[in-house]
Amino acid sequence: MSQSSAATGRDESYWMATTGSTSYAPLTEDAEADVTVIGGGVAGLSCAWELTRAGRRVVLLEADRIAAGVTGYTTAKLSSLHTLVYEQLRRTRGADGARAYARSQQGAVERVAEIAELLDVDCELERFPAYTFARDPSGTDALRAEAEAAGEAGLTASFVTETGLPFPVAGAVRVEDQAQFHPRKYLLALAEDIRARGGAVHERTRATGLSEGTPCRVETESGAVVTSQDVIVATHYPVFDRALLFTRLSPHRELVVAAPIAADRDPGGMYITKEEGKRSVRTAPYGDGQRLLIVTGETFKPGTGDAREGFARLTSWTRLHFPGTEVAYRWAAQDNDATDTVPLVGHFHPGARHTYVATGFGGWGMSGGVMAGRLLTGLITGNEPPWAGLYDPRRLWSAVREAPAFLKHQADVAQHFVGDRMRSSHADSVAEIAPGSGAVVRVHGRRCAVYRDEAGTTHAVSARCTHLGCLVAFNSAERAWECPCHGSRFAPDGSVLQGPANTPLEARDI
Repeated sequence: MSQSSAATGRDESYWMATTGSTSYAPLTEDAEADVTVIGGGVAGLSCAWELTRAGRRVVLLEADRIAAGVTGYTTAKLSSLHTLVYEQLRRTRGADGARAYARSQQGAVERVAEIAELLDVDCELERFPAYTFARDPSGTDALRAEAEAAGEAGLTASFVTETGLPFPVAGAVRVEDQAQFHPRKYLLALAEDIRARGGAVHERTRATGLSEGTPCRVETESGAVVTSQDVIVATHYPVFDRALLFTRLSPHRELVVAAPIAADRDPGGMYITKEEGKRSVRTAPYGDGQRLLIVTGETFKPGTGDAREGFARLTSWTRLHFPGTEVAYRWAAQDNDATDTVPLVGHFHPGARHTYVATGFGGWGMSGGVMAGRLLTGLITGNEPPWAGLYDPRRLWSAVREAPAFLKHQADVAQHFVGDRMRSSHADSVAEIAPGSGAVVRVHGRRCAVYRDEAGTTHAVSARCTHLGCLVAFNSAERAWECPCHGSRFAPDGSVLQGPANTPLEARDI
């Protein structure tokens, strides 16, 4: 993204801006390992660290830079309170399912605290209560039910009407003993410890092929191959999808703004509501008697909506409730919702013996990714945790329960796949495209994704996503082409920013 004016803040994640860059060498020759981990975000690094500590030889492959994709643009809440999940789980999975979810997610919170202390890493870990709140009185019945379900599941939960927010609420679920941290500082320490213990971390190494067998083989863009007994696909959205998980995953993006505030204005907790298009509030240490207020919201599907307008609404909301604030950073996060709410972590598909997947964290990737590291290490080492079955991607018992969300997701995909092609183009001609923006234009009978840079030079690529062929759309706030079907993202030159696509958009000569 380009630098924006002081009024809108720096277009960068605070976590990325306050940590150094990494430079792990790409994989250039064949390698062998006990386990190959594909993906260097919180899930992949957590898996690699846990496995290395368990005595396994690990090779981790990251297509770009570790902890710099989805994980580098999170809000970094480390919580087992996930809006209103426990009442839903109690209804759909029973009391045992809700307890398994609470145990595994709270266990992830405590695991980060344990590891941070073990590695002596200053990752700004702070313990705060977490709240799910509502300002509309009509939402209090659901909050009371959630507090009861969360308490029954084993969390220290209560229904309250007072919070530290600078505005009144009708009610809130409060859960004690939650945490927040600087995700990059934590994960970069994990990467160094992996390497210190004999593991290998390779950046700028895109995995392009997976052969399952005994052993498994992972092919990379450079031609180098990693041979290993087991393979974990932890690429946020699976780049290899043997189980057609894309049919059960719905991508969404959220906008984030961050502004310094005086320490005495800190609301003292982590807050979230589904009202007003979702609003999430927390703070982080900022120095000189200040805290960094981090506000998230304005959820939308990739390739839809107007991110610029969303940032404006989120900034206005922040200034309204925290007067005098000036946004210092702004960025966007992306995640995938599983159609039955619960993440998909375990054996990749019904026939899988040595391949595993971790995906579908639904906006709660910090606790979910750490949980995935513990779960998949347990499966590989023969110490399966008691809550593993809840997350098993092969689960069939949820098919009826997830049917409405599944069908809605497929209808949305079909609408884009067919409907976008019925439009003659997204712009009538290349000449209509203003500097700094992009549009899909029909040129010589082919749809091209055309970006015009600030100097007026045009850059054209194929408009068909290389995952399954949906037409991309331009996100002007982030200068990226996005697929509305499954969330793949591409730079203006067509290079892959985010999967499931793993090949670039083909250049077009216009």
